[in-house]
Amino acid sequence: MFRGVNNINIDAKGRIAIPIRYREQLISHCGGEMVVTIETEERCLLIYPQPDWDDIQRKVEALPSFNVAARRVQRLLIGHATDIQMDNSGRLLLTNPLRDYAQLDKKGVLLGQGRKLELWDENAWLVRRDSWLDDPASLEIPDELQSLSL
Repeated sequence: MFRGVNNINIDAKGRIAIPIRYREQLISHCGGEMVVTIETEERCLLIYPQPDWDDIQRKVEALPSFNVAARRVQRLLIGHATDIQMDNSGRLLLTNPLRDYAQLDKKGVLLGQGRKLELWDENAWLVRRDSWLDDPASLEIPDELQSLSL
């Protein structure tokens, strides 16, 4: 569903406008009901349509509670998950804790990731993207992708 890079503005109240090309799909898929949570390995946010998040939450909840790494992921992902309704103008109002975690200021980048969007502070995204491109070790292809042909 979501593809591409979109530069966006974050207003003083912490609202972001979902790009127009996604809005109609989101209204028909989930009535504009979204879930925003944190990415556990990066300083960015993950934005899911509610039905897609519900599938993920069930899987995260099913992880073994005595596994320390699993509990960490459960606490971070589910603990920060926030239900947000897209308004009539196609905007999402991000809470202060979410904005603080991702260090969001006035300019952001929405990255389409298939079933979800990632929201990055624009400067943080540029630094991170360039670090991946400048570090040959980060470009090693996992075994699961070795047979993929693009």
